[in-house]
Amino acid sequence: MIPLTLAEVAQATGGKLHDVPDPQALVTGPVVHDSRQVVPGALFAAVVGERVDGHDFAGRAVAEGAVAVLASRPVGVPAVVVDDVVAGLSRLAHAVTARTAGTTVVGLTGSAGKTSTKDLIAQLLGGLGPTVYTEGSFNNEIGFPLTALKVADSTRFLVLEMGARHKGDIAHLTGIVRPSIGLVLNVGTAHIGEFGSREGIAEAKGEMVEALPPEGCAVLNADDPLVRAMAARTQARVLLFGESAEAQIRGEDVRLDASGRPGFTLVTPSGSAPVQLRLYGEHHVSNALAAAAVATECGMDVNQLAVALGEAGSLSRWRMELTDRPDGVTVINDAYNANPDSMRAALRALAAIGGRGPGARRTWAVLGEMRELGEDSLAEHDAVGRLAVRLDIATLVAVGGREAACMELGARNEGSWGEESVLVSDVDAAIALLREQVAPGDVVLVKASRSVGLERVAEALLADGVVSNGAGA
Repeated sequence: MIPLTLAEVAQATGGKLHDVPDPQALVTGPVVHDSRQVVPGALFAAVVGERVDGHDFAGRAVAEGAVAVLASRPVGVPAVVVDDVVAGLSRLAHAVTARTAGTTVVGLTGSAGKTSTKDLIAQLLGGLGPTVYTEGSFNNEIGFPLTALKVADSTRFLVLEMGARHKGDIAHLTGIVRPSIGLVLNVGTAHIGEFGSREGIAEAKGEMVEALPPEGCAVLNADDPLVRAMAARTQARVLLFGESAEAQIRGEDVRLDASGRPGFTLVTPSGSAPVQLRLYGEHHVSNALAAAAVATECGMDVNQLAVALGEAGSLSRWRMELTDRPDGVTVINDAYNANPDSMRAALRALAAIGGRGPGARRTWAVLGEMRELGEDSLAEHDAVGRLAVRLDIATLVAVGGREAACMELGARNEGSWGEESVLVSDVDAAIALLREQVAPGDVVLVKASRSVGLERVAEALLADGVVSNGAGA
């Protein structure tokens, strides 16, 4: 963080100093909300969570080197006391980022692909100058200001992923830090149970472009009609990306290699160049084009883009994380989250990696519940099961209760799979089944909403090293 005195922190947050012997004591380290992350010079934010109250760790944080605690009550150690710690973080982030006139702020949102695209943008812009970006999916009312507070005087780019569960969430976040470049990836069905319809989701996602200044740039997906229509909601200049002929940043001749990694020709107003991605799945073409559009706006030319996109990987865990075991089993851990759009993309990637014809590999889709889909939940799970059949996935393992049963039934109704479609009750049952039946050379995809905890399946398979398929343990 840009160094601030405790007096300045109090002024920025609207707080009062308690037990502070020196108001000019300088916060030189990061702002953290986990006492285990405290380093000398840090400011510890005592956030009250569902299970843990950060105020209980105030003394430990100061003992570890924190200059003070941002708290909602006196804690017996140096503290800036505010009415609400999360709101205080937001006010502090607003004040700090207002001091960084030389930093370009990029905000992005969308129903699917936010984190993967953010990772790509961070790597592209990192080639142009010091870049701060959201780690993982730390994109909520706590993670957003904590990320923004990492900026320094030298920071050239600040890339902020913005999630939304309710209308007004993105407007709130853009009020903390106003982006000059706003990217909207897509409007899908994630959290449709909260918003009621795709149009309701579009209304919320469009808050991103409404926040942009007239001299800013709205980067919009030309292939998504609901996103394309957001051009009417912004004063900023509009830059389109996609495979549509309308897009200024366009992908042509899209193809997949034998490993399921996409390539395409990147077309920009300044020229074109071939791109071969390291990432798996055709859905990453749209993510790459979105990242390329942002980087183009920031000054990167087409040849730089082609090289940087070809070198970029994933910076976040459990997102199409592909690992080959010594016995030839490939495990694809995509268990961080799931919605209908990302589930379809992952299944298509699995089918591409498995291949077709004489050299095809046996494919397993180990899928759990997609949550927050409201009244569409059963229909969406049924559709995923049916898609698995249409893509010739060898075996679907549906993990869980009612939604998983609906997914497995959809597969049976689509293709009468019989034993090739299996319903298991929980993660442990899935692990036991896979250990018994997966064979060398198989490809196993693991995907579900984060709260299902299906990453344990991937971790167990990788820890095994060699599967038990009748040939060993």
